[in-house]
Amino acid sequence: MSDLEKIKQLRQSTGAGFKDCSAALNESSSDLDKAVEILRIKGISKASKKMSREAKEGVIALSGDHSKTSVLEVNCETDFVAKNNDFINFVKELSEINNAVNADLDKLKKSIMKNKKNVEENIVSMIAKIGEKITLGRSKTLQHQNSKNYFYLHTVVKDNLSKLAVISSLRSAEKSEKVDTFGKQLSMHIAASNPLSINTSDIKKEILDKEQELITEELKNSGKTEDIAKKISSGKMNKFKEENSLMTQQWAMEPKKKVKDIILELGIKDLRIVDFYRIKIGN
Repeated sequence: MSDLEKIKQLRQSTGAGFKDCSAALNESSSDLDKAVEILRIKGISKASKKMSREAKEGVIALSGDHSKTSVLEVNCETDFVAKNNDFINFVKELSEINNAVNADLDKLKKSIMKNKKNVEENIVSMIAKIGEKITLGRSKTLQHQNSKNYFYLHTVVKDNLSKLAVISSLRSAEKSEKVDTFGKQLSMHIAASNPLSINTSDIKKEILDKEQELITEELKNSGKTEDIAKKISSGKMNKFKEENSLMTQQWAMEPKKKVKDIILELGIKDLRIVDFYRIKIGN
């Protein structure tokens, strides 16, 4: 086998560049197995150096069906790499595994991919090949009994990969086009309005405490009496809860109405929003 053929074979088996393959063959005295090991070691070295960089670009991968739906954030350093075919194909395969392991990142990292290597090993290889830091970010699976999931992708990169993804879960005994249309529109609304919870009572205490702290600081030097300041503070907190809770938000498709009004107008007594999840790359 000629050196050129060995380089070609080495590139196909490792995904490394021409120069790296040529250098590895020289170092190994044209022994392919040793060259693979050299590239693997160098790849790990390159990957560890790149891990100190920031990776705020990437894609959100959505997989599954209407009963079980998962999302996975895969980060890289530049939008250019996020649109690279090797990166896209890699993330697509990761996406299917992520759904199979119910978005458990520890299980995902140890899962075996089509090339018989686990995800962690493949990430190292991908970093060496592409030349950018690649990390697994957030992951989530929604699967609720007697519920149907709906999803929306915004700024689609390709197929099931996007920059923002939403899953919403509805429950109702009624199976109709009316419910399906609302489910799709609800996912679009969540993408646009970014609620913190379904109801005001569900907003996390630490978020409310932080908002209260900011309002108190704002009113501290306003010159208002204590009683008036308390009333203003209470009003601001109520507005914050209303604007950040899904049920009391203005409906994106008809802002004069709230989400809860739209549900009442549908006339489906047992229709409930069970859950939702919104994820945007880098946020």
